[in-house]
Amino acid sequence: MKNIIISIKAFIGFSIILGLFYPLAITGIAQKTMQQKANGSLITKNGRIVGSSLIGQTFDKPEYFNSRPSAVNYNASGSGASNLGPSSKKLIERVKETIKEDKLGSKKIPADMLLTSASGLDPHISLENAQLQSSRISKIRNIPESKIEALIEENTDDDFIGIWGEEGVNVLKLNIALDEVK
Repeated sequence: MKNIIISIKAFIGFSIILGLFYPLAITGIAQKTMQQKANGSLITKNGRIVGSSLIGQTFDKPEYFNSRPSAVNYNASGSGASNLGPSSKKLIERVKETIKEDKLGSKKIPADMLLTSASGLDPHISLENAQLQSSRISKIRNIPESKIEALIEENTDDDFIGIWGEEGVNVLKLNIALDEVK
């Protein structure tokens, strides 16, 4: 009986500490040290939330840079990969269709232009992907390609502390910057 009472007290104590105090402490620390990130890294334009710098979204108009394909249609509540392997007929057909639609022909195509990310929500594209799209954007918007390249550079995020990952261009930030070009 003594062990049961000790177990119940431990359960209640740890429930309060780990279920209440710890989450409140971490939330408080996050709000004080990195409020923008703690609140979802939301981006506003003209006083309206247009997205998050951490979650990809689709851009259907040709005057915008295209995001990486998403296996979950950019639905953050259902993130996940397609799990299609290199021999998948469905994947091969989708890649062929993308190449045909974008008139990429024999150019060297970066993988992130054709393949989904593991989460299906990646907000970044590679520098090569952005540079491949820059001439299309330049022609449609009648903006010098050098200005487009400068915008790409301004919206490129470095790899994580020089060790993990690669540089990536945040598509939402880049497209917002494009809209601000006069």
